[in-house]
Amino acid sequence: MSVTPRRVTGVLAALTAVTLAATACGGDAEPAGKDAKNITLTIATNAIAGGKNSAGAEWIEKWVIPRFVEAQKAKGVTAKVSFVPSGVDDEPYKTKLALDLRSKGGADVMSVDGIWVGEFAQAGYLKPLSEVAGDQVDSWDGWSQIPESVQGLGTFEDKKYGIPQGTDGRVLYFNKKLFAKAGLPADWQPKSWQEILDAGAKLKALPGVTPIQINAGTAMGEATTMQGALPLLVGAGGEIYKDNKWAGANQPVKDMLDFYTKVYGGGLGDPKLQQEAKGRDKSFAEFAAGKIGILAEGDYFWRGVVNPKDGVAKMPDRDTTVGWAMIPAKQPGAGIRGQDFVSMSGGGVDVLNPNSKYPAQAFELLAFMHSAEATKEQLAGAARITARMDVNKEVLAGDPLLSFVAEKVLPLTAYRPPLAVYPQVSVALQEATAAAASGKSADEAAAAYQKKVEGIVGGPGNVSS
Repeated sequence: MSVTPRRVTGVLAALTAVTLAATACGGDAEPAGKDAKNITLTIATNAIAGGKNSAGAEWIEKWVIPRFVEAQKAKGVTAKVSFVPSGVDDEPYKTKLALDLRSKGGADVMSVDGIWVGEFAQAGYLKPLSEVAGDQVDSWDGWSQIPESVQGLGTFEDKKYGIPQGTDGRVLYFNKKLFAKAGLPADWQPKSWQEILDAGAKLKALPGVTPIQINAGTAMGEATTMQGALPLLVGAGGEIYKDNKWAGANQPVKDMLDFYTKVYGGGLGDPKLQQEAKGRDKSFAEFAAGKIGILAEGDYFWRGVVNPKDGVAKMPDRDTTVGWAMIPAKQPGAGIRGQDFVSMSGGGVDVLNPNSKYPAQAFELLAFMHSAEATKEQLAGAARITARMDVNKEVLAGDPLLSFVAEKVLPLTAYRPPLAVYPQVSVALQEATAAAASGKSADEAAAAYQKKVEGIVGGPGNVSS
């Protein structure tokens, strides 16, 4: 049921004046009301049995729907719940949801990428959960198991619009064997950016080793922004969007770009790797081969890249050779919210259709889908980070890295602004890191970035500098 985080464009602004016939949203059951005895609900997500996110589709069809219907029957309610599958790229799926919502149709419960929430809210397509379904939203016991930082994935302008599905977190990975050769500790945890650079300087003495890999440039796309630029920006106390303004050439942006100049200008990183079409994949292979000392990545790197069983760059000795550390702020206390350590996260969110004929029951279905039992069932035995702390504690007990991210990293994480223009700002950030990695000063790269952002977001009045 997860929605893969990826760059999306502002399709809402480009929607034509097509009016679709209202679909679903309650169907033809008896009049709406929280005491209704016959209800009809629908669930829509970008998943389809035998195709995209097949396991998520089967979970909804074979577990969620029959179990929810059974639970409603025990309460004396006859529930008819149907699943509306999709198996398309994120962009057409997003467009379909937007058209449905604009025409007052669509499913009662929908899965969206967290980065779409603000855009849909600003367009008037989504409303806060409590406005749709009332007081039961705030009294749901599941919120106590979802850290406030993780709730941020479905929050816009301090209001909850959805319940987060699984999420992720960014850390610094390092090669313990290379660290030992360089005289660095196996339990390395830098407390400042300077300590990262100092470790890089020691690793530089090892022949054939690139000390630090931090994604830069446009070839790596959103991976540059999420694994590199934004963690550094929040580590310098900045946010890409705050108080209705986008970050321009302000001090945190300059600090972030200055770190890039020190890594790549100081011979601690490989600037050519950042320009290659398959540079990120190559960095994975080089780390797995013991040729990169420190690499900034999400938990996907551990699960899907260097996984000794089925990773894309299998590392047979992963469990003994790969170490990890939290990403430090520029210096202790310099991160956002005065934090010593920082991270960035993404993920999917389940939302309610504000046009639902049965909003109270739609929230019951939504809450049921995010119960501990349903969340564990959705994992189907896999070790993945969920939004729920109780589930994570149980299912991640055998995986030290995922437990570390769930327990230490998620409580201090941050999210991208869920706004339509963000993907364009992200590209401007990537271009700025490319400039810094290729020899431009932080001030030069920041000035060019500011000019680009002003053109994207409607002028200097919408940019903090």
